[in-house]
Amino acid sequence: MKVSVITTCYNRGRTIAQAAGSVLSQDYDNLEYIVVDGKSTDNTLEELKRELAAHKGRDVKVISEPDNGLYEGLNKGIRMATGDIIGIGHSDDFLFDEHVISSIADKFETTGADMVYANGIYVDEHDTSEVVRVWRSGQYEMKNVKKGWLPLHPTVFIRRDTMLRLGLYDERYKISADSDLLVRYLYDNKDLKVAYLDRFVVVMRMGGLSTDLRKFLSKWREDFIMYRSHGIFPFFALPLKILRKVPQFFIKIKEKNNESQTLK
Repeated sequence: MKVSVITTCYNRGRTIAQAAGSVLSQDYDNLEYIVVDGKSTDNTLEELKRELAAHKGRDVKVISEPDNGLYEGLNKGIRMATGDIIGIGHSDDFLFDEHVISSIADKFETTGADMVYANGIYVDEHDTSEVVRVWRSGQYEMKNVKKGWLPLHPTVFIRRDTMLRLGLYDERYKISADSDLLVRYLYDNKDLKVAYLDRFVVVMRMGGLSTDLRKFLSKWREDFIMYRSHGIFPFFALPLKILRKVPQFFIKIKEKNNESQTLK
């Protein structure tokens, strides 16, 4: 089973090497890594080239050309991919350990799932050993999607033939295309076989408060439109979606010491 991991980036010279290195150092051999760069103007490509040189022999594809943002880049990567399974590795994130892809592939093999999702950790933007928030996704139930539940997008891996059948990211959304895709797959399609892998697979950096607030307001507007387009009452789903995240900031108090010791 071949797994394709796609990273999109633009001016991410500070983090791209760690993101790429975490994929290229996986212990799973049948792995394809695709980097879609939006024509960066900083040292992103130089840092990426240096990291790729340290992992010669891996199946890697890199393109660098102007695009219209994250979701156009992801769609490009998916169309380029030759793997059976598609995963997303954002340029500010990194995989939790070198066994992530092996664990994901094994879950697909043993369950026959169309989609596998797992858990993730948010860390301080400048100190990645400082755990800020712990996202344990929990078991999927279709009825909970209209109550604001969704798995953490960077932990989601999907069969490529499923994505081609159900559709890629809707580029009309600038922030919420990932939520739209997940709702479309998990709520609109009754026959999707979904499996939960109860382990951490990704570590994500959290940005500053002002940046998060602006993104939050924009995402709220897009999520409202997105939920309504799927026949879900947004005034019910949106508040619950936010409330579901509150305990994640308290879980980390109990788990912080154990988890932070294993972060790279």
